[in-house]
Amino acid sequence: VQLVESGGDLVQPGGSLRLSCAASGFAFSVYTMNWYRQAPGKERELVASISRKSDFRDYTDSVKGRFTISRDNDKSMMYLQMNSLKPEDTAVYYCRATGMDYWGKGTLVTVSS
Repeated sequence: VQLVESGGDLVQPGGSLRLSCAASGFAFSVYTMNWYRQAPGKERELVASISRKSDFRDYTDSVKGRFTISRDNDKSMMYLQMNSLKPEDTAVYYCRATGMDYWGKGTLVTVSS
C-alpha cells in the first residue's frame, strides 16, 4: 500500500490550494477515503471523508463551505480543494483509507502573510 500526498505550499490567507493523494497497492475504489491534518503541537484530526462512489461527503465544521473533497476511482486519486484558507489551516495533510492503518508522508500547507 502506498499513499502519496502532494500539492502543499505556502499561501497567503484567503488563497487556494488543491491537494492530491495518489493511492496504489489496494482496491482504491472500494474504500471510503479521508483527509487528515496535523498542526504543529496538535493531534491529527479528520478533515474530510468521501464514500466509495462519491455520494457521501463529510467535513469537519471548521472547513465546511471552504474545502471540497473529491476522488477519481479510475485514476486511484483523491483531491482536496481548499479555498479561503486561514492561518489555522496550517498543517501537514495526510490521506488515508478507512480501516487501513497506512499513512503517507503528508504534504505541508502553510497559510501565512
